[in-house]
Amino acid sequence: MPPVPRPPRSKQVWTPHAYSPIIRFRHQGSALQQRALVIDRRALLSIGATAATLAVVPRWLRAAPADLLTRPIPSTGERLPVIGLGSSASFEQSANRSEMQGLTEVLKLMTAQGAKVFDTAPSYGASEAVAGRIAKQLGIADKIFWATKTEPSSGRDDVASARAEIQDSFETLGVERIDLIQVHNLGNLQTKLAVLKELKRQGLIRYLGVTTTFSGQYSELVDCMRNERIDFIGVDYSIDDREVEKRILPLAIDRGIAVLGYVPFGRRSLFKRVAGAEVPGWAQEAGMKTWPQFFLKFVIGHPAITVVTPATSQPAHMLENLSGGIGPIPDEPMRRRMIAALDNLPHG
Repeated sequence: MPPVPRPPRSKQVWTPHAYSPIIRFRHQGSALQQRALVIDRRALLSIGATAATLAVVPRWLRAAPADLLTRPIPSTGERLPVIGLGSSASFEQSANRSEMQGLTEVLKLMTAQGAKVFDTAPSYGASEAVAGRIAKQLGIADKIFWATKTEPSSGRDDVASARAEIQDSFETLGVERIDLIQVHNLGNLQTKLAVLKELKRQGLIRYLGVTTTFSGQYSELVDCMRNERIDFIGVDYSIDDREVEKRILPLAIDRGIAVLGYVPFGRRSLFKRVAGAEVPGWAQEAGMKTWPQFFLKFVIGHPAITVVTPATSQPAHMLENLSGGIGPIPDEPMRRRMIAALDNLPHG
């Protein structure tokens, strides 16, 4: 890949793009008055250091610890920044390919810019081990809210195998205490919940919960939320996947359960849907200059959502995702307008 050109010292104006696989600057100056410098998001990886990444990114696309919106975990009141980092897609793939530079930069940016929650699982390839190793090398392990899961199906349904599985997560993450462990996709639910409750009593984990990424398990999830004392749930939620709004999110508010929102970009289907379309002007005026901001702010706009965890292995994506947690959050009328705007886009 050729080196990224340095922007001239002339005045720079940020030009919002329809969605942001590309970051564009329009330069105004004698030599480049009519030219546009286009920086591909992947090219930012070649810059290397956090400071260099921030230097070419507009201020409105950056976060700072004081800027990020936070929300409380209902069971304790502890506040978490609303934007976290998932690892089930691009992070997992990069970890398995040993592309350490981008992963290191992403974790460095996440903590430097005020975010905390790193969501992973043993089933996400090498992401647990790689994240733990990078965090230790950077000296930031204590700045991360470690959220992992049990395997959705580990074969044997007994306490010993559940304990062994969880012990593996402690070893791969390289930490003595894990902030949150959730029973993933409700697998072996009662056995694993019993183990997690004991670990919480021992102070080895701080919070426990359950997840599902399957709508066919929503009734079972509701039963668990009603009958068990859990701190968190994790569910898929995006502007084009709103099924959890019917029962699960209202119940989370009623029961005082924190919610991790997964795949806010619809497993990237949303980007295909808006390809070539501009973010509506009224949304840009409301602080949603890019489609990632638009999609993330929609999710955060639901009061039940505690943290949303988009996955990325690229620093520029991390910065843009963090910017979704800065500034005004859409209220319900605005969210309905956002749904209508997406629905009115041409398909195909």
